[in-house]
Amino acid sequence: MGVPLTLVLGGARSGKSRYAESLIAALPPPWVYVATAEAGDEEMAVRINAHRERRGADWRTVEAPRDLHAALAVCGATPVLVDCLTLWLSNLLLAEADIEKEIERLEKTLAAAVAPIVLVANEVGLGIVPSFPLGRRFRDMHGILNQRIAARADRVVLMIAGLPMTVKGTL
Repeated sequence: MGVPLTLVLGGARSGKSRYAESLIAALPPPWVYVATAEAGDEEMAVRINAHRERRGADWRTVEAPRDLHAALAVCGATPVLVDCLTLWLSNLLLAEADIEKEIERLEKTLAAAVAPIVLVANEVGLGIVPSFPLGRRFRDMHGILNQRIAARADRVVLMIAGLPMTVKGTL
């Protein structure tokens, strides 16, 4: 068996990022935080800064709004947290990228990983059906992405109100 791969799922403000950070921080430092968010407005910039301030000096941040493959390739043997697949998928969709190709690239990169990786993603399928085509396409693609990563993962944790519920594997 390869190195551990963990997928942390949950809704907005469910505690996904904090929990994922705690999983990586339980390993010896240094750690890499692969950030997929882009500060498109002031509110998002504040959110990004809050995440950054919460992490200490043992974390190195790699910005990867679209190219997760390249970001993970440079991490080597360092434990990695990817936060988050939801924004990554959204960025790809808005850039009109070949999403199937990008997911395949991510899967190959994860299969070749030499260090533990924790991926964070929203569970978007629990809400209402979006009223517009792009929203439905995003929801459907995200559900497929989550299924593919969960199938590959050693552990899958669903966060509900700050509480981790193990869906697959053990902690």
